[in-house]
Amino acid sequence: MANINRVVIAGNLTRDPELRQLSGGNSVCKLRVAVNTRAKDRDSGQWTDKPNYFDVTVWGAQGESVARYLTKGSGILIDGRLEWREFDAQDGTKRQAIDIIAENTQFIGGREGGMGGGSDRGGDDWTPAPSRSPQPVPAADDDDIPF
Repeated sequence: MANINRVVIAGNLTRDPELRQLSGGNSVCKLRVAVNTRAKDRDSGQWTDKPNYFDVTVWGAQGESVARYLTKGSGILIDGRLEWREFDAQDGTKRQAIDIIAENTQFIGGREGGMGGGSDRGGDDWTPAPSRSPQPVPAADDDDIPF
C-alpha cells in the first residue's frame, strides 16, 4: 500500500509573509493561514464559521513570489504535504508541531484585501471569507506580472 501525504487549503494570511535567505543561498518563506470550517449549530440550526490556523513553509522562488506579492489578509491556495517536527521550547520542554510544506501556491482574490475584503484586521482572530477563483502565483523571475 502506498503512503499518501497530501493537503489542500484555501484561506487568508493572518500576517505578512516572513522571507529569510538561508546561508546556502536558498530562501524560505513562512506563512500563517486562516481557513474556516463550516458547522451547523445543533441548538439554533444556524451555520457558523470556526477558523483554523495553519503554519505553512514555501521554499525557493515560489516563496519569494509569495513574499513579494501577498500581505496580511491576502487569499491563498496551498497544495502541499504535512510535516511533523519536534523542537525544544525556550523553557526547555519538548514541543511538537505539524507544518504544511507548500508544493504549489496560487493567489486567490484581488490585490486589494484578498478574499476577506480588507487587510487591516489584527492577529489570529481574523476569519477568512469564502474563496474566489484562484490565480497562479507568478515565478520570482517573471518581469511582466499582469497587475
